[in-house]
Amino acid sequence: MLNPGRLIIIAGLPGTGKSTLAQELSARFQAVIYSPDDWMDALGINLWDSAIRDAVERLQWQQAQHILRLGGTAIIEWGTWARSERDALRNAAHALGAKAELHFLDLHPTVLHERMTARGRENPPMTLEQLQAYSAAIERPTREELALYDAPSEPLS
Repeated sequence: MLNPGRLIIIAGLPGTGKSTLAQELSARFQAVIYSPDDWMDALGINLWDSAIRDAVERLQWQQAQHILRLGGTAIIEWGTWARSERDALRNAAHALGAKAELHFLDLHPTVLHERMTARGRENPPMTLEQLQAYSAAIERPTREELALYDAPSEPLS
């Protein structure tokens, strides 16, 4: 029987370091990263096109589930601002017999704005006011929610 797969959800606002953490975890666990921004950039698609982003995320989730069924590790780096999104991913992973862990990254909007301005990826750039509004809107995980996840695993030897 295959080892159970592992789903790693990296949640947080733009600029919190989700991509950096995803790269570190991917190298450590030989994991596949699913990031809509990366796919959309590679295809020359505007990052603000929400219909295409939704389609990319659906495709990525299909692929991630395949990886989990095979006993591999998939990293979802979508932001997953709403608990309902995180719950759906966790529940689906558990239904496949996979473990699910959550890494939530959080920074003050002024730090996010500085980081995003420096990287220059978004066009048009996000304003500090937008980031403040997003920071107020994101559903930060509670202790109760975090208790529903598996503990982060150790690297494969």
